[in-house]
Formats: sequence, structure tokens, C-alpha cells
Amino acid sequence: MGRLTRKGFLEEVIATQTGGMKQSPAKPDTIFTTYANKTLPKAYKTTSYLNQYTGAWNEQVVRHLLRRTMFGIRPADVQAMLAMNMSDAVDYLLNNIPALPLPPVNNYSANGTADITGVPAGQTWVTAPVGDGTLNDTRRYSYKAWWFGQALNQNLSIIEKMVFFWHNHFATQTYIVGDARMSYNHNVLLRTNALGNYKTFVKAVSKDCAMLMYLNGSQNTKNNPDENYGRELQELFTVGKYNTPNYTEDDVKAASRVLTGWQVNNTTLSSFFIPAEHDTTDKQFSSFYNNTVIKGLSGADGASETDALIDMIFTKMETAHYLCTKLYRFFIYYNITADIDANVITPLAQLLVDNNFEIKPVLQCLLKSEHFYDVNNIGCYIKTPLDFLAGTFRTFNITISPTLSANQTYAFWNYLVGYGGKLGLDLGDPPNVAGWQPFYESPAYYEIWINSSTFPLRMEFTDMMLSSGFNAGTGTTLSIDIPGFTQQYADAADPDMLVDYFASLFSGIDISPGEHDNLKNILLSGQTSNAYWTAAWEDYIANPNTENTSIIYSRLSSLLTTMLRLPEHQLC
Repeated sequence: MGRLTRKGFLEEVIATQTGGMKQSPAKPDTIFTTYANKTLPKAYKTTSYLNQYTGAWNEQVVRHLLRRTMFGIRPADVQAMLAMNMSDAVDYLLNNIPALPLPPVNNYSANGTADITGVPAGQTWVTAPVGDGTLNDTRRYSYKAWWFGQALNQNLSIIEKMVFFWHNHFATQTYIVGDARMSYNHNVLLRTNALGNYKTFVKAVSKDCAMLMYLNGSQNTKNNPDENYGRELQELFTVGKYNTPNYTEDDVKAASRVLTGWQVNNTTLSSFFIPAEHDTTDKQFSSFYNNTVIKGLSGADGASETDALIDMIFTKMETAHYLCTKLYRFFIYYNITADIDANVITPLAQLLVDNNFEIKPVLQCLLKSEHFYDVNNIGCYIKTPLDFLAGTFRTFNITISPTLSANQTYAFWNYLVGYGGKLGLDLGDPPNVAGWQPFYESPAYYEIWINSSTFPLRMEFTDMMLSSGFNAGTGTTLSIDIPGFTQQYADAADPDMLVDYFASLFSGIDISPGEHDNLKNILLSGQTSNAYWTAAWEDYIANPNTENTSIIYSRLSSLLTTMLRLPEHQLC
């Protein structure tokens, strides 16, 4: 059901998932009451679905676009998008794709020494020999930290959000893959295909070393067929398992026979085909696949059967529909009604097919649609831990000094990876091949991110960043520069405008008038006149001595602590 029909949605989730745990210091109002009555442009409420949005292009709309396509929002990014029109802004996010980032480096050797394979400190290990199990574990952590660093340092582009989408779609686990170099190469594969051709992508993933190791493809031989990848290729990567009719168990067996013979070279980090291990018999598929027979081939030609299998799977409209369903749940909302299926998902699937499975046209249509900007789809789901953590850093402009060593920088990134794991999202290691439960488990979906453990930890993290920060054993502390962050807003002397500005950055939906007044009261310290805050702020700007700084710091710290504990802050 739509968000506006779920009054007090997030408070109900918090109460249910946390056993009715009270929040302190904030006691949030019902967060949807006033929003439902807010006067909005007609284009926000739409029944025309995929028609191009023609409504107001303002800060609220821009923030919605950025929240869904990036991790967190920065004021500078909002202004950059406002300087464009909606269509150009979406195109910019889809086309402003940076070159591949520099690979992860040796951040694990002490005192600048080389590791046991000869990789010096600060140099990349991604093409070095594998080393032993202990070294590979340190490299896995290095890789995962590096990946989090890419989320923190993203440019104005959708690419990092898409890499995360595909990581959840083509899920692998670093500790099962067993070779950090392969996991890194898999990440490069996700990056280079993130906005490309879906069919080409599936063919590449099917021969990718990390995937071959993860789903036993390298163990799949004619005398010992392994059904793991043949099953997940259909169930999780293409067709989906909820169609009527659908592929059969015999189709899984036939697909597994098609895929026999692929192996991994641990030295060159490449896959290769062994004809002697390939099943050369014909493979018969069910009526779901129009009784297709994939002709058994011998010699090197046997490798082409894999592409023939994927070509067959992509003749099914269910494949396009399945991907568009996942894109919808990732970018808009998890609940898909029959109406949404008919008027959004199905047309998007046809668009995908009409464009020969190119991904970008589908995203352009979806992100430019009236449906995407409908009021029901703004602030309607709970932030992932990656959105929450990386978003905190990016919105508050918390940066790691480029003068720090690789060991120090990666220590900070590793801390955030570990904290994400405590919140339920261990980047690089989803729970299983299906990815993270909040993306697929009905009926709760995103509500799973909030429970009696993770919700307090979210509040503890923002509390910490507003106070002591953390140093991750580096000798340098990262925390929020509260006065500096506030100074970036030109009208910070006006308490009403300052509260609204903070709310625009930190709340997925508008705060109520009552909540606004409660928050402003923190700045006024119980006084009734706005001048009480205005004078304090202007004194600080004119003379930021210890006394003036202390006065504004204590009020701003209390205000931001309260705001980042509000339910609205958990919405995206």
C-alpha cells in the first residue's frame, strides 16, 4: 500500500521491531499526519506513471532524486542539480561515470614493509601472487574497506548505487570465493557493466572467476554435474521463481549440463574451458522454453553452449520483467500492486526488450517518470546501512585527510565496514546468494533493517559522530565539525530557516509544524524570541572565541542529536 495510507508507518516499525523501545531524547510526532495535507504541485500525485515528469523542479524533488541514486546528499550536489532541468539532471547522473578507481593497496603491512608476496606497503596487491590464507584474509578486509571508500568518495553519479544494486543481484561472498583478488575483479565487472547490456552482463558473470568459485561452477563437470549455478542463474539472476508456468527441475539439470567444463586459473585470475570436462550430449528444455534443444558440442565449441543457454533464457519476457521488478523495488518502493505491475513494471520490461536489454534507457524512463516523483514515493522506505553510514559522512562533509597513510585511511574505512555489519549490511558478504533479506523478503522488506539491535546502534553512531567521533586506532579523530557545517548555510542566524534547512538534509519527509517548533526551541533554549538565537550566532560569527563558540555549539549539538534520532531521519 502507498506510504500515505500507512499513518505513523516508521514509528509502528520501530515499536514492533524494537519491542516498543522508547527513543531519547526525541519523542517524535506522528510523522505522516501533516505531510498528507501538505499542498503539493499536481504532478506529484500522478496516475500517468511513466509519462515524463513536468512538475516543479525544486530542492525537495532534487533531494529525492539524489537520495535514491546516491549515498546521502550534499548541499553542493543539490545546487548542481538545480542548475539543470530534470531530464538533464537524470542524464548527468547516468552519464557522468568516472574512470575505474585505483585498486586497493597493501594497507596491512607494518612499518612500511612488503607482504610475503613482495607487495610493498601502499602498492596494489590485486595482481600479486595469492600468498597464504592469513594474507588473503587481510586482503579481503583491504578490498572491503576500499569498496566502502568508493561509496564515501563518489562523484555526482549513479555508479556507486548501481554497483551496490548489482552486488545484491549477483550476490557473492568474499569468504566463500576465497581469493580477494577474484572478489576485486568481480567488483570491476560490476562497475564496467553497471549501466550496460543486461544480457552481456549475465554472460560475463557466468564465466567470472568469483562466481565460478562461489557457486561451484569450477566443480561442474560431465561426470559430476553441479546444479548450483544452473539453478541460481534462473531463479535469482534472470527468470525468477514466481512465474506461472516456470522453468522446471529438469531445466535446472539441463542448464547445469550446458555449463560443464568451466575452470579457474588461480595464477592468471581468468576462467577457461576444458572440453574434456564438458557434457557433449544434447540438452532438452521444457515447454517453458518452447522445448528448445541446445545442441551438444565438442572441443572448444562446447564453450559456446553457455551463451546459447543465456540467449534462450533471454527470449522469455519473464527475464526482463524480473530485472525491472528488482529495479523498481530498489529505486522506488518494495510493494508492487497489480496496478503498478501493469502500468510500470510491464512497460519497463518491454522497453528493456525493445532496447536489446540495454539498462540505461530503462533507468532514464523510470527516473524521469511522474511515478518516480509521486508524493507516495518520496521518503517511503528505510535507509540501508550503507545509505545511513556513507550518507552521514557525505552530507556532513566528513573527510579523511589525503596526508594520512594507506594504513590509517583503510583503518577508518574498515571501521565503517564493521559498523555496517553490526547494522545488518556487511559490504562484500551478503547473507547468501539471494542477497540481503530487506530487498526480497515479503512482507517486511526494508522494515527488516530496523530491530532492537540495529536501531539503537544507528542512534549511537550519529551521537558519536556529533561528539567524540572515532579514530580507529589511527591517532587521528573523525567527527562532525558542527559549527563549520552550520556556517555553510547563509541564513543560519534565522532559527526557523536553520531548522528547515537541517530537516531538508536529514529527513526523508517533511517534519510536522509541531516538531519544527520543538526543534527550534532547542536553539532558543526555552526563550520565545528568535533574536535569542540570532544574537548568539552573529556574536559567534563576529568573534568565534571560546565563550561564543561554546554557546552556539551546545545548542547546535543538542539540535542535531535530536534531529538525527528522529524517525524521519531513517527514511530515504
